Amino acid sequence: MNADLGVSSELAVVNSPLPAMPKFKDRRRKHHHFKVTVTYQDGEKFARVYLDRETARKFAERQKRSPVVRTARVTKVI
Repeated sequence: MNADLGVSSELAVVNSPLPAMPKFKDRRRKHHHFKVTVTYQDGEKFARVYLDRETARKFAERQKRSPVVRTARVTKVI
């Protein structure tokens, strides 16, 4: 027994290298988010998030045709 550490000498190795961590590939799906913010004439706001820019653009264009919509914007969510 090592008197200084209070443990056996086999466990008292201080500067031993750590075992190499296994490398893994991040297999999660990569995608972006696009937020459509619609502002109405009365000042109320509505937002919806899409994973596809084209779908978000189509939704914004469809909302802009309404007479009660002031603006419809597509922004990329970071």
